[in-house]
Amino acid sequence: MNKKLKKALLWLLGIVCFFILAGVVLSFLPSPYKNHHKGLTTEEAAKLRLEYSGPHTLFTTSDGETLFIRRWNPDTVVAGKEDIAVLLYHGVTAYSGAYEMAGVPISEAGYHVFGLDYRGHGLSGGNRGDAPSKERWITDLAESVKFVKSQGYNRVIVMGHSLGMAAAICAAVAVPDEIAGVILLSGAYESKSGNSADRLSFYQKARIFSSAVFRPSHQAVEYYREDMMGLNDPLFSYKYTIRFLTMLDVKQLRLPASMDVPVLVAVGDKDEMFEVEKVQEFYNQVPQTDKEFLVWKGATHATISRDHWEQIVDWLDRKFSVENAEELKD
Repeated sequence: MNKKLKKALLWLLGIVCFFILAGVVLSFLPSPYKNHHKGLTTEEAAKLRLEYSGPHTLFTTSDGETLFIRRWNPDTVVAGKEDIAVLLYHGVTAYSGAYEMAGVPISEAGYHVFGLDYRGHGLSGGNRGDAPSKERWITDLAESVKFVKSQGYNRVIVMGHSLGMAAAICAAVAVPDEIAGVILLSGAYESKSGNSADRLSFYQKARIFSSAVFRPSHQAVEYYREDMMGLNDPLFSYKYTIRFLTMLDVKQLRLPASMDVPVLVAVGDKDEMFEVEKVQEFYNQVPQTDKEFLVWKGATHATISRDHWEQIVDWLDRKFSVENAEELKD
């Protein structure tokens, strides 16, 4: 072999080895987090799940993981609502327990409310702040709809808040025939904050990229906002894998045009993350004809009052109550 060629190949091999070694080292360096939130390990979540005594149910996914579903049951069975379930998908960092604010007023109106903890969140099993893939995450959502329906609820309405909006849309795309209605809250294709990656240093970006390549299941990214809630609750998640945070292109998400169900889109006029106008733009692209747009007066992204949830109840009653449906026909 030509000496110059051999020397060049050795140099190239050395450079490749250097970058691989540097990447491995970067991926194992400690992550500089801004907050001091102490989340759960997978084992701690499993222990708390076994100890939880409130209304809930568990189901096993097709790949053997245990997912936790919190329940808010009505005190009395309301005629015309006994076969209706509202399945709630939570926002990023959160879990179903943070939505007591929704579960209580909706269940008090006679609806059965279920709240899923995503894989890797809350009391569900799985690596914290992670999903093995987009396909697996969507399959979990589809299986949660089918599981709730198997409990005797013929009409399942999916309700998603923030990231839960994306979850609700993904579930609707995956199992459109299993869903009777869609409620999409506090989200749009574009946020006020813009691209948070632009605020990262070169070192932070290099470390995250290295983790994505060499340690994809490692929580290398901190989710951080100045106004974050739940820092004292270990069931919240603020550390994520890069594959979870990048698995969806939200701008490509659309409800199926062939899906003939009522759709409600709502946002608070004080929402810190999404402008009302951007949510209106999202709403305009919803293909369903039976759709409504609601602006909650005084609501922020995470502070939504009972009065606001009762507006959701009013929409549910108008669209799904047997009594009201018969009146509309008359």
